[in-house]
Amino acid sequence: MGPPGAGKGTQAKFIADHFGIPAISTGDIFRANVSQGTPLGVEAKRYMDAGEYVPDEVTNRMVRNRIDEPDAAHGFLLDGYPRTLAQVEELDGMIKFTGHELDGVVVLTVDSEEIVQRLLQRAQTEGRADDTEDVIRRRQEVYVEQTQPLIEVYKERGVVHEIDGLGEVDDVTKRIFDALEVVRES
Repeated sequence: MGPPGAGKGTQAKFIADHFGIPAISTGDIFRANVSQGTPLGVEAKRYMDAGEYVPDEVTNRMVRNRIDEPDAAHGFLLDGYPRTLAQVEELDGMIKFTGHELDGVVVLTVDSEEIVQRLLQRAQTEGRADDTEDVIRRRQEVYVEQTQPLIEVYKERGVVHEIDGLGEVDDVTKRIFDALEVVRES
């Protein structure tokens, strides 16, 4: 977890490879649907272009289907989900149904102005039309309003690992692995 641009997608790939599990990114799935022009993609694009979250019912259905696939049987990493308190409850039900457990929640912390600059640079290098400064700032507001309260829920459960997301990618990855190895050993 962490605000848009904190490096979740980058770190998710490293974590998934390290632990031999699939990284399930709602953002990647949404972007694939948008580029393919699917009905889900058309609906999701409206929200994404405005910097808003895609509605829970669409996102929940997509995640439920994905974690039920065979490659996720021995575990998975979620990137971009849950984002709302309602999705936390939905995820609790999903993992109870599939027999999984929530082992840990990695929260990347990064200064908001650093994030704006990162995302503006990414927009230029990757040609992401949805990453304008206004949309980026709106995403930060939405994160604070809707997603940050989830961190408190997971803190109460004792599964949060706050990781400084600033610095070289390899340094951030090492901090994450160190925190998750403690979880694995317990």
